[in-house]
Amino acid sequence: MPSTTALAALVLRRVLIVEDDAFLADEMARALRRLGADIVGPAPTIDQALTLLEAEPVDMAVLDINLQGEMVFPAAAALRAQGVPFVFTTGYGKGIIPPEYRDAPRWEKPFQIEALVAALPGIVQGPQGAEPQG
Repeated sequence: MPSTTALAALVLRRVLIVEDDAFLADEMARALRRLGADIVGPAPTIDQALTLLEAEPVDMAVLDINLQGEMVFPAAAALRAQGVPFVFTTGYGKGIIPPEYRDAPRWEKPFQIEALVAALPGIVQGPQGAEPQG
């Protein structure tokens, strides 16, 4: 169970979920909503993620690296341009991530959703760079 600090840090935060696995996206959304977060998406494609980013401000994002064969890096670039912190979720190793995004936290699949959700406040409140244990 996330701490009280984690709960307070996620209340009313707008979290974009970019994930092509509908079950995983739904589980993440439910876990974040339980902590008071407002979910944007989930977006299963890069185009949908970019459309959501143009339409709605977000405070943080969870990005699956591979979306139906397309890499999520255009969405990561849009988030960086807006100064929005994000975490990658992936079954791939670090080498798949371009150098400009290697400072972003990376959670390897499979991971426990509650552990990721509990770590998100640190992503929002601190600089990207630390790689969480996931």
